[in-house]
Amino acid sequence: MKKMPVSRLDVLYRRILLSKFFTKGWGDPEHVLRLLQFRKIISKRELCYNLVDANHPVEILKEEKYSDCHVKDIKFFSPLAIHLPEVVHPEIQDAHCQIVIPNKWKPGPYRPICIHLAGTGDHYYWKRRHLMVKPLLKEGIASIILENPFYGSRKPKDQLRSCLMNVSDIFVMGGCLILECIALLHWCERNGFGPMGITGLSMGGHMASLAATNWPKPLVLVPCLSWSTASAVFTEGVMSEAIDWDFLQSQYFSDKQYHQIIAKLCKIVDDPTEFGLAKLPGFPIPDKEKCENRALTPMEIIELLELSASEKSSQDLLVPEATSKPIYRFIKSLMRLSTPRTNAKDVTQTKIRDKDAIWFMRGLMDECTHLKNFATPVDTSLIIALCAKSDAYIPRDGCTRLEDIWPGATIRYLDTGHVGAYIKYLNLFRQSILEAFAKAQNVCQPPAHPHTTQ
Repeated sequence: MKKMPVSRLDVLYRRILLSKFFTKGWGDPEHVLRLLQFRKIISKRELCYNLVDANHPVEILKEEKYSDCHVKDIKFFSPLAIHLPEVVHPEIQDAHCQIVIPNKWKPGPYRPICIHLAGTGDHYYWKRRHLMVKPLLKEGIASIILENPFYGSRKPKDQLRSCLMNVSDIFVMGGCLILECIALLHWCERNGFGPMGITGLSMGGHMASLAATNWPKPLVLVPCLSWSTASAVFTEGVMSEAIDWDFLQSQYFSDKQYHQIIAKLCKIVDDPTEFGLAKLPGFPIPDKEKCENRALTPMEIIELLELSASEKSSQDLLVPEATSKPIYRFIKSLMRLSTPRTNAKDVTQTKIRDKDAIWFMRGLMDECTHLKNFATPVDTSLIIALCAKSDAYIPRDGCTRLEDIWPGATIRYLDTGHVGAYIKYLNLFRQSILEAFAKAQNVCQPPAHPHTTQ
């Protein structure tokens, strides 16, 4: 298949933004270690599901009635703060939601409800409420708008807008949302809603995918503009240019816990041996024991890259006839991000700055966000994913396809970029949610005590 060009609109939009991410670095290494250990638990459906009490307390803050719906503002203590209190900032411990319920349901026993997770920069409720929730309300679907940790009323006071200060904040956000969605799905069952579903755009789409893996019953899932892992977003996509790699590289080596302990615990899921790096001219074939389960640690890949670079110049390495392969494009991206623009012709004479930080980022992100590290949703026929072909924010080359991770899911590709899809295809996102809920009514049992509007 011919590779689609990267969206120029995506690139231009990102350049307009001046925000910088991870300005405080990787995060407390002790917290990173705890999060990595906890990932082993929440990636197993039964263990994760049992972390949340089926009667997790929920407080109703206020209720408002309108001509077409009534709205509840609720809050509850994030279950992650119960299990990992040391890593959950006080500002994000309380989860805040807005629940929008139609005054009149469509005929029948079903009371469908969908959780909407926020994409990057989506603070508070208004954007999702106007763009997604209100149109779905007209179709008889209730919604829960959950505020992301680090956003809106859950934003730490010293955080600038949406710019997460630590890499570990991404993993705290994901852990919170996974457990908070379980608590909300329990609440929905107790209150007579069903079928249930989760959706989100961009980062919200990936968080929805992670959350859906741990519910033990059929669940609608509509992730929009996301992919199988967040690793490429921060190492190859346009977001990578918002990161100070020199600072991360320096911090990586300033504390041995990062480069001697944590790096060895991370596995790059879509490793070079799987996507063709081992076939590069002059690239050494790694030892079999290093390729166990077809996953290499960041340090192992760095060693292989250094050995390869010592044998071949960059021009020999990136031979023209092979540059269309995904792994070659990744190496070019790596060199573009972390090599001075001058005197970059010979890898043997130019130190590839920050390569350790980039591979460490890839390993951390794969370890904590790659869908292959999580359970498969119970019923993949209820999944409809929408992806942009020329997405510059979320590169897909060299990453496992959603089709391969979720057999039976519907994956649709839009002929546009990330920003263009958000502008042009919101109606398609909504229609896909409706389609998935229509399927769910043929799969899911009606709620035992259907919710009735008071």
